[in-house]
Amino acid sequence: MIPSSFPDKTEIARLTARMLLEIRAVHFNPEQPFTLASGLPSPTYIDCRKLISYPRIRATLMDFLAVTVMRDAGFEAFDNIAGGETAGIPFAAMVAERLALPMSYVRKKPKGYGRNARIEGEMSEGQRVLLVEDLTTDGGSKLSFVDAIRETGATCGHTAVIFYYGIFPETLARLEGHGVRLHHLCTWWDVLAEARRQEAFDSETLSEVESFLSAPRAWQQARAGA
Repeated sequence: MIPSSFPDKTEIARLTARMLLEIRAVHFNPEQPFTLASGLPSPTYIDCRKLISYPRIRATLMDFLAVTVMRDAGFEAFDNIAGGETAGIPFAAMVAERLALPMSYVRKKPKGYGRNARIEGEMSEGQRVLLVEDLTTDGGSKLSFVDAIRETGATCGHTAVIFYYGIFPETLARLEGHGVRLHHLCTWWDVLAEARRQEAFDSETLSEVESFLSAPRAWQQARAGA
């Protein structure tokens, strides 16, 4: 069923943060920071992949994502929903089901045998494709997927994620410079606000997380190699 009536963006962000906290997808640990793919430290980590194991929560969030895209981009804006390998694949399938659209997925790189394809499923020239992923940090990984989609002759001017870090100012500029608009449900700021409401972590931890969110590069540089 295609969703049509849901809360406003502020309430969607609060409820999304609440669900992520409820399933313990949110991890805060300033004392023993996590190492990001960049190699830099972070006191925060989000595991959106856990969502696929919680049917009620995943269904609600996919409704939220579908209606967010329709509200922001248009109700007839897309012809194909593409998931990024691997975390984006299940979410793309669920969004495609809600929007009654074909689904495909994009490999990180050609598989190296057979057709050596990056696009799996049907995607054709002129189709308007929405790229769906679980999250975005600085937007960098999205650009490779977008380029692979465009190489088919399709267009890709939008990407939708459940979680957007919302702390690196270059992210939106990077995506917009590539002709891509970002749609998301919540950010670290929404999660921090909900964690404070719930008292989900001690006040010292939350204060240190806020310090990181306010100046992430400075926080990382001060602790890199520590």
